[in-house]
Amino acid sequence: MDFTTAKQRHKELVKVIKYHNDLYYNQDSPELEDFEYDALTRELKTIEKEFPELITSDSPTQKVGGVADNLFSPVSHSVKMESLQDVFSFEELEEFCSKIDTSKTKFSVEPKIDGLSVSLEYENGKLVRGSTRGDGNVGEDVTANIVQIKSIPKEIEYDGILEVRGEVYMPKSSFIKLVEHQELMGETPAKNPRNAAAGSLRQKNSAITASRNLDIFVFNIQKCDKTFTSHIESLDFIKNLGFNVLPSYKSCNTAKEAIDEVLNIGLTRGDLAFDIDGAVIKVDNIEYRKELGSTAKYPKWAVAYKYPPEEKETVLRDIEINVGRTGALTPTAVFDPIFLAGTTVSRAVLHNEDFIKSKEIAIGDTIVVRKAGEIIPEVLCVKKHGIGDVFKMPSVCPSCGSKVFREENEAVIRCTNAECPAQLLRHLIHFTSRDAMDIEGLGPAVLEQLLNANLISNIVDIYNIDYSQVILLERTGEKTVNNLISAIEKSKENDLSKLIFALGIRHIGAKAAKLMSDRFDNIDNILSAKVEDFEAIDGFGKIMAESAYEFFSLDDTKNTIEKLKEFGVNTKSKKIISDNRFEGKIFVLTGTLPTYTRSEAGAIIEQFGGKVSSSVSKKTDYVLAGEEAGSKLDKANQLGVTVIDENEFSEMIK
Repeated sequence: MDFTTAKQRHKELVKVIKYHNDLYYNQDSPELEDFEYDALTRELKTIEKEFPELITSDSPTQKVGGVADNLFSPVSHSVKMESLQDVFSFEELEEFCSKIDTSKTKFSVEPKIDGLSVSLEYENGKLVRGSTRGDGNVGEDVTANIVQIKSIPKEIEYDGILEVRGEVYMPKSSFIKLVEHQELMGETPAKNPRNAAAGSLRQKNSAITASRNLDIFVFNIQKCDKTFTSHIESLDFIKNLGFNVLPSYKSCNTAKEAIDEVLNIGLTRGDLAFDIDGAVIKVDNIEYRKELGSTAKYPKWAVAYKYPPEEKETVLRDIEINVGRTGALTPTAVFDPIFLAGTTVSRAVLHNEDFIKSKEIAIGDTIVVRKAGEIIPEVLCVKKHGIGDVFKMPSVCPSCGSKVFREENEAVIRCTNAECPAQLLRHLIHFTSRDAMDIEGLGPAVLEQLLNANLISNIVDIYNIDYSQVILLERTGEKTVNNLISAIEKSKENDLSKLIFALGIRHIGAKAAKLMSDRFDNIDNILSAKVEDFEAIDGFGKIMAESAYEFFSLDDTKNTIEKLKEFGVNTKSKKIISDNRFEGKIFVLTGTLPTYTRSEAGAIIEQFGGKVSSSVSKKTDYVLAGEEAGSKLDKANQLGVTVIDENEFSEMIK
């Protein structure tokens, strides 16, 4: 490669790697598999090795990719949290080991946990702070979430200063449960345990962190007023203090022993209850580590071997179509069983219609399968085409027989039937949720009980439950049933906007439902409205208008509404205007208010004739800002929009 070509490619690689670094470290939402990202960084390193004059201080090879998020307070690390240099072959491992003087040290070998790196600081035996790595120099203070991890000791029997580094991770079993829950709730499922762990730890609400069953392995002492001669000795020390240290760390006398241990870890990684993305060889002697030092980004005394993704060939025997809780039709490959990354698999997701077409997948093909994130099987490519035609997605729902559709700019095909059995539980969960009909006591577990007992089969049945049968269900007593009756009766009095939102119309959220309720006053006016009537609503676009019109044009929708009316469910707007002091005024709410919730403040604004918008623009009259107000406050200041706090707002509504 000549210099001009190398310079251009170097520029391209730096840009794309920085983009993916941001997704991985800061957004917890990577688009690339590890091995794909690693291939890009290897190419960049190769170019910089051949043309060192291209290396700049902000090159991804010279710094860690994360940054501290303004959601949390910044923490300056007194000891830099370095990343490790990755290698991808045993030849590279041997090259690293050959540079180490084994007369001065042994090697330590340990698995590389795939999670989020954190620092834990203790003073006089008490945990005082937990922080993320960030860019290695500055991280985020996540103490409130760190203390939710049960295996992290809050107190230790050590009176000095101690800072340890660990990897917060999500066990595979917890990850699978999380994905199942996210799919049930219609949320985008986490891609792998590492992203799930990172996203769970960086939650503003620590209760969410607590619910995610995170764990930690501690693998290093960052700072301590006690001295150690070796890394193994330091791990033994913190293990005796009660920390969860790495499940296996081994002392090896020679390079061969160390490389053999890396191989052994790789052979057993599929049996582990947690995800690893490699193994680490370290110089064990602490003084020798100081002698070797570090580069701008990596220590010279350690290296991480990244295991290649395991891939196997098999024959595709069938493609099944599963209907998800949101109506999405997902194709699943059924193939001859193969042993992959520690387990036998015979099924893998095929994502969507575009995925099948792009790879020209047909039943009878020989396919290549791997495990994404070492957990979820997926079809990588077709190795050999058979004689069959490329698979075509069905035109009707395999669950209910209704017509399916694919919206513009979406890859997903969906069932149009709101009463589709495959979508029922998800639909019921949404209908009874707090922002919808707000039926306390009808959570996912209870709804599933009622469904399994055949006591409900649609949303209308909620208002016609046989309570004499409900009381016979497990863990259901007279008090529970009475509370349920009260909650269901109370929900009948809700404003029309809550009912509209509860119906689960595509593209229609709670705010849009409120706009519809205010515009049409009652459900009958909505049922007779045309597309242009919906599109005329301030805040509605073409897609929202078409979605609302199509939904309310369905016979199933009309029948459902008539039955809800029969059971006494309110279908009229309860819009109350106390006075018009805010008429024509647009408010934007941001941050956490001391007294009001955002929905309460929004209701007050609307009660006085104002409107609440979700984004700041030149048309915005006021931004009501609470604590930790973010980008909306910044934009308001840039545009010169009037910013008020809760005290000023309270004066305005007296």
